[in-house]
Parts: sequence; structure tokens; C-alpha cells
Amino acid sequence: MEVKPPSDNIDALASTDQVRSYCRRYGLVLTTNLREWLLLKADEKGEPVLAERYSISATEADFWAAAAHPQKLADAHGVRLIEYLKRALLTTAPLRTPGDVAWFLASYAREALSRVEAAAIPALGEIRTALAQALGMSFSGLKGEHFFRSTLVQTVFYGVFSAWVVWCRSLPAREKSFDWKQAQWIISVPFIRTIFEELMVPGRLKPLGLVEVLDWTEQTLNRVDRSAFFSQFQEEHAVQYFYEPFLEAFDPALRKELGIWYTPREIVRYQVERVDVVLRTELGITDGLADTNVVILDPCCGTGTYLVEVLDRIARTLREKGGDALVASDIKEAARTRVFGFEILPAPFVISHMQLGLFTLYPRCATRDQGCGACWSIPDERAHRMVPRQAGHRTAIPRT
Repeated sequence: MEVKPPSDNIDALASTDQVRSYCRRYGLVLTTNLREWLLLKADEKGEPVLAERYSISATEADFWAAAAHPQKLADAHGVRLIEYLKRALLTTAPLRTPGDVAWFLASYAREALSRVEAAAIPALGEIRTALAQALGMSFSGLKGEHFFRSTLVQTVFYGVFSAWVVWCRSLPAREKSFDWKQAQWIISVPFIRTIFEELMVPGRLKPLGLVEVLDWTEQTLNRVDRSAFFSQFQEEHAVQYFYEPFLEAFDPALRKELGIWYTPREIVRYQVERVDVVLRTELGITDGLADTNVVILDPCCGTGTYLVEVLDRIARTLREKGGDALVASDIKEAARTRVFGFEILPAPFVISHMQLGLFTLYPRCATRDQGCGACWSIPDERAHRMVPRQAGHRTAIPRT
């Protein structure tokens, strides 16, 4: 670590022979003039390259002016600086567990949210319009404004993580590095891709300072031990079950307030199997959930856990009947026309679309250009219009 007084230029300090010597010897150097911080890593030639930067003030005069109000300075930078230093100290630590990856992504998301919260309203105008149109909602008042900014950050970061999951599956040998700028090309679910086409535009992200933070996120994802990570989170479940640890690290108070707790897959599977059995044995529907007259609605679908399990049960039933050739088509039709989910929170809603897309794209069938029945909706009379009511539709609730 190299520490100099606030009067020194941090960029000049980073290029000194001493810092370059440290970098060649140790591979990692943290330099600071107390108002700016640079984390430098050695490249393949041993030369220092910037990994992460944190700035309290651009000039010495601004620094001392801010230091005259210590509480205000601590409120603005205390938590963020500590997070930066934690990331710096953990830069070379192996990333193997979902919790470790969630912490890093949530840390970057909190930094991104701080930047977005500090951004001028005009800089967010086009992004707000794009996100509101994509989600079919509006953000009004102070609470709505904060909700919009938090939703923006969660959507961006969870979309990048989701794209990374897809990328990992498409390139298991890891022939090249993941690039967050390609997320909109990697994501195959039309709804999610539309959001990213609107949001991931340099002219919209750069004024918010998000490009730099997303670059750091990309570097972190590229050093994850994928074998160890996915041994704990199977790819088709990584997206939906990653949301809880991410939100726990990103905003634990919000997670508790919104009651976001994932249901273990074993319980989900039991409950879905129980409904399937009731349909067959008590209502006389031979194919259970696979019967085309059965409509499924999850009124609080969250990240789509139950919807995916229902589709999995339908697929297994169809294959058991020997219909392998038509399973893909039948599942696609079920996902579009009779398996529905409502969700009031935009971020889990986005994840549910990605989760359903991963399910239908990889394990059993492809729906690259088809939508699904997950709907973002504030519960009201629209719910009755969004689910088709047809003759012969039946509902089963298992006894407990």
C-alpha cells in the first residue's frame, strides 16, 4: 500500500517507479492520497493497470472543505469507502460460493445505487421512460422515485448476472471472458432483451457513472470458480435462488419489509406433485397438470419457482406418455397460454421471465421468440381479464 498526502496527484503516484516495483513484486497495490484511491493490478508484463477507483474529492481544496464537516463527509462516503476497501482486500480471494458472489454483486449494486441516487433528474429521464414503458408502470412521488432507482439498479445487475449464467452454459470450456456489454445479445427472453436494449446504452449509463461499476462487476464474474459455484446452484435454479442472497446483501431491510424468502425446491416440488396427484385421483383428470384444460395461476410468483416446477411436471408427464417429439411444442404452448403468474415487484418479475426462459431454452424446449405467462401487475380487476376462463377448467387445492 502506498499512501501520500492530499496534495499529491493520484494518477502521477500510480505511475511512479516505486508503485510499479510494488506491483511487479506483489501483483496488487492500493494507492491513495487520502481523497482518492486506486487499486492497481499487475498485467501479464507486470505493469500496473487500474482495477478499481474511489474518489472522495477531485481536488485538495475540495477535500479540506469537505473535511470541515466530518459527519456529512462520513454519511456520504463512510459506508461506500469501507465497501471499496473490502473489495480491494478480497480482490484475489477465490469466489466459489453463491454467498460470496452475491456479496460482491450487491456491493457493486450499492455503489451503483449511490451514483444513481446522486444523479440529476434529467440524466434519468429517458431511462425512467424506457423502464416504465417496458414494465407498463409509472413512478411518482418521492417513494416512487426511490423505487424507480432501486428497480433500475436491481434490473441492470440481475440482468447482467442472468446473462452470465446463460453465457456459462453456452461456453462451458470458458474459451473467452464474459462481456457485460453483450448481455442484450446473450439474453434470449424477448421481454428481458427489450429492457436491456433500452437501458444498456452508453449515452444513458455513462452520465450515471454505471459503466465503470459494470466493468468491475464483469471482472468479478470472470474470476468466479464456476464448477464450485454451480455445484451449489444448478444453472436452471441459479437465477431464481440467487435473488434472496443478493437482496440480503443489497438491502436487507427491503428484503425483510417485502417478505422475500425463497421456498426450498424440495418443498416446491412436493406441493406441485401433490396438486398433480389431487387432479388425477380426486378430480378425475388423468394427465394432471399436463391436461390442457387445467390453468395454473401463482398470484405472487416472485422469481418463478412454482411456475418452473409446474412446467417441469408437465414435461415429465408428457414424456412418460411417450410424446418426446412434441414435448417442446406442448411446453411452449402451456407456458404461453395456461401457466400464469402475477408479481407486484419489478425485479423478481424480471427474474421470473429469465428463469422461465432458461427452463424452456435449455433443458427441455426452446422458446427464444415466445413470451410466457408471467405478468407484472398491481392486483386489481385486470387479473380477471388476464386469465382465460374456459369451459372445463378446474382448480384443485390439496388437503393438508
